[in-house]
Amino acid sequence: MSGIAEVRWLAECSAAALGEAVRIVAPQLAGYSIVVPAPGADDDPVFQSGSTVIGDRFFVKFAWSRPAALRLAREIGVLTRLGSVVPFLPEVVASSTDPVLLVTRLVPGRSLFEVVDSIDREHAAQQLASFLSALHQPTTLAHAQAAVGELSGPQLPPATPAVLRDRLARWLRPDQRTTVRRWCDWADTVLAEPPAETVLVHGDLHGDNQVWDRDELRLIVDFETIGTAEPEYDLRAFPGPAMGPGVELLTTLMRNYQQLTGRDLSIDRVMAWHVRQVLGDILWRSEADLLLADHRTPHQWIDDLATRLTATGIL
Repeated sequence: MSGIAEVRWLAECSAAALGEAVRIVAPQLAGYSIVVPAPGADDDPVFQSGSTVIGDRFFVKFAWSRPAALRLAREIGVLTRLGSVVPFLPEVVASSTDPVLLVTRLVPGRSLFEVVDSIDREHAAQQLASFLSALHQPTTLAHAQAAVGELSGPQLPPATPAVLRDRLARWLRPDQRTTVRRWCDWADTVLAEPPAETVLVHGDLHGDNQVWDRDELRLIVDFETIGTAEPEYDLRAFPGPAMGPGVELLTTLMRNYQQLTGRDLSIDRVMAWHVRQVLGDILWRSEADLLLADHRTPHQWIDDLATRLTATGIL
């Protein structure tokens, strides 16, 4: 298959609509009761998708708009094609683009955010490096594009420094504003240089998209934002946020990744993307009147970010 075929999405976000799709795509699961979470307040069609558990063994993803359905169809194509070449991918039980539906086997575990303080950093980094090194192989990108067509990206990138400079100041302490503007200028300068290489990236590899059993990585989920970018882009979430001010997991991951791939990584580029990610998360959550991921304040996140930048010897 080259490119995504035309898709059909659910008429609405409801148990009835999802139940009918399950009966068509995975009739063996039709007997299970389905509870559909209420859709969020965001009316952007890109985000009109959802997920729920069927029984206690399966996980289903669905969409009720064309943009969201196309993103899910891309995830279906990639998971189906890459399941044998990239470790820690969900096991596809059933899938369809008409109607668009993805059923995977449910894997119990906890988010990286929940276990990060108790895991062995070296062992965790080895597993994450194994996943990333396989995902970032040139042949993996070729396989993915054979399945879903030309990929671009990154998908849904962090807010630009210009946006951050313009809108973030109201959420910061007065003593943080000059510092944050300086960080934005620095990230602008670092990322103005073109990347040395473009690879297939997960695109949203934060802690809640990882399933862990103590310090054993079980699963990486949510490939809807898969696209192309430099390898450093996928590492931007490992210093945090929501994982404290430390950088040990990041530096250990970078060392293991470089040993596996022979590819040099730039800590400046990782942290420039990280700066944009953290500040962008603060901005959109604050403007939407949502709590930050770990329920702390924007001021605390900025203080943690300052600690990380100091620890890496950057700023």
